[in-house]
Amino acid sequence: MNAALLLAHFHRLGGTPDAVPRLRRFVLDLAVIGKLVEQDPKDEPAIELHNRIIGGSAVDTSKNRELPNGWCLTSLISLGSWAIGNGFPKSEQGESNGPFHFVKVSDMNLPGNEKYIRSTNNTIDEVAVPRIKARIHPVGTIIFPKIGGAIATNKRRILTKQSAIDNNCLGITFSDELNLEWAYVLLTSLDFTQYQVGTAVPALQQSVLGEIQVRLPPLPEQHRIVAKVDELMAVCDRLEAAQQQRESHRTRLTAATWQQLVADPEPQAARFALKQLPALTTRKEQIPALRQAILDLAVRGKLVQQDEKDEPASVLLERIAKEKERLVKAGKYRRRRALPEINNELSPFQIPHHWAWSMLGAVTTITQGFAFSSGDFTRASKEGMPLIKISNIGSNSPDVYVRGEPDSEYVVQPGELLLGLSGSIKCAIWNGPPALLNQRIARITPVPNGFHKQWLLYCVKKAIAVWIEETSKLTVQNVKDAQLYQAYVPVPPLAEQHRIVAKVDELMALCDRLEAALEKGETAKAGMLEALLHLGPAATPTPPQVRQKPAAPTAKPRKKATYPEPAEALPLAAEPEARKAGDPSKPEQAILGFLQVHPGWHGKSAILQGSVVATNRWNAAIKSLLESGAVVRQGEKKGARYRIV
Repeated sequence: MNAALLLAHFHRLGGTPDAVPRLRRFVLDLAVIGKLVEQDPKDEPAIELHNRIIGGSAVDTSKNRELPNGWCLTSLISLGSWAIGNGFPKSEQGESNGPFHFVKVSDMNLPGNEKYIRSTNNTIDEVAVPRIKARIHPVGTIIFPKIGGAIATNKRRILTKQSAIDNNCLGITFSDELNLEWAYVLLTSLDFTQYQVGTAVPALQQSVLGEIQVRLPPLPEQHRIVAKVDELMAVCDRLEAAQQQRESHRTRLTAATWQQLVADPEPQAARFALKQLPALTTRKEQIPALRQAILDLAVRGKLVQQDEKDEPASVLLERIAKEKERLVKAGKYRRRRALPEINNELSPFQIPHHWAWSMLGAVTTITQGFAFSSGDFTRASKEGMPLIKISNIGSNSPDVYVRGEPDSEYVVQPGELLLGLSGSIKCAIWNGPPALLNQRIARITPVPNGFHKQWLLYCVKKAIAVWIEETSKLTVQNVKDAQLYQAYVPVPPLAEQHRIVAKVDELMALCDRLEAALEKGETAKAGMLEALLHLGPAATPTPPQVRQKPAAPTAKPRKKATYPEPAEALPLAAEPEARKAGDPSKPEQAILGFLQVHPGWHGKSAILQGSVVATNRWNAAIKSLLESGAVVRQGEKKGARYRIV
């Protein structure tokens, strides 16, 4: 393993979400296959150690020639003995002063028990041991979950006190001839989910685990491996801490920036900050908060400059009221009881001086859905008209149909604004087919020439946040009629509504581009991580096999290029051995990652070897990279060379 090169480039991978866990995994993989430290020919061969452990019995050494010098192959359980759990009746639980720990899976999660079991919720004494038929296991036994979803956590814990374990745990007491910390590294490197049986309740079987084939190094090398693993895990700890601190600072800075902008009465500050979006946004996870901040700034009047020539909002509201009264008299709208007067002291935030506050019921007409009979529903046959359920809001894909002649009052047309009133309180413009309005859904229609529909959507989304907070303690959240009709909405001049909507569209498009760029950057870092993790020969070991299972055939190594490499090209850090192909769905990432790690010109064969891309994926991948401008080519056909821009 070229650890120095790997760690030197690691700062460039900080944005890759799983970079540190992948690095830890890589260290363990190299440790158990003999690629982490050098072998010393002076070490006593592992076969001698193995024979002492098992009492001198013969062992098959035919495969030892495939292992590092001095190592041998054996089964997992030949290195120790099983530590088996037993039942723990509730009547025996609750004791905390006994001389023996009684370890349950939940105890593995206690603070301080991250590696060693130092404390437990229960203990037992000498009298309880025979009464519950407990097996007492010695210090140094390594335990792990054996039943249920906890298997997937791959927890390994070392006993620091004589202990019993419950029957949801299993363990191995390794031979005193072995380095205990090396045994811990070995067990931690094994993914037991590969060996679990059962679906509803997965479980591990001793007979299967015991036959896992593992590589045993000489005892002196075990000590060297443990020292190197400790050294590299300490580096991982520092990298992880620095990464978390950096991301925490960025998150707090970005959140504080947007909070200050929303609270700042000066719109100039908001407009200045919006120009700095790329600098303020460094991770995809920040994009949703950024979108919300843009909408907050929009409804507060801080997104665009006000124009004193615009018709005041008060005049607009008078015109809306007259138009709504005309439509009521014409029978187009139903008359509702009068809404209360606006109380500016109840307004949720400050708005520009020529804006005005109104209520949702005053500037819109609201139609609530109908409780259609489930006896008229169809699904597979799609007979009748589509029915909009709350779950369809935002997806525009109804899956229930209603037979019969629909009432036109409850027919929703594309482009209309819908609001879910129960359970999932959400709002969106309907872009599906003409469909029926189901119960507990409201259609909100602005009075003609009074509100821009998109502006109305922003206002309702702002109101939703208030409704959700008001109903947060309810088991099922519901928006009541009073909340709906009397929701305060800010009303800017109609001309400014159009300007705001245009600006929001522009900024949301910028968010889309930022999100795509950040995702592309993460993809490039992921490709670079893959390339770095393949620098060492056979960096990813073949998963351990149970003896009864035939070993996977070894892939043939690629042939080397027959033409000379140019002087500018850089060699690989180590000549790669035969490896499994990389992810076939992401050849561009792997190629780009290789070229990032190895600046300079490289031929096709060198890139294929270093990136582990299958030959039949080359043409499409390199064409895509050339067309995107990420990679440039020098020369043609077999003499062509490539490098990253």
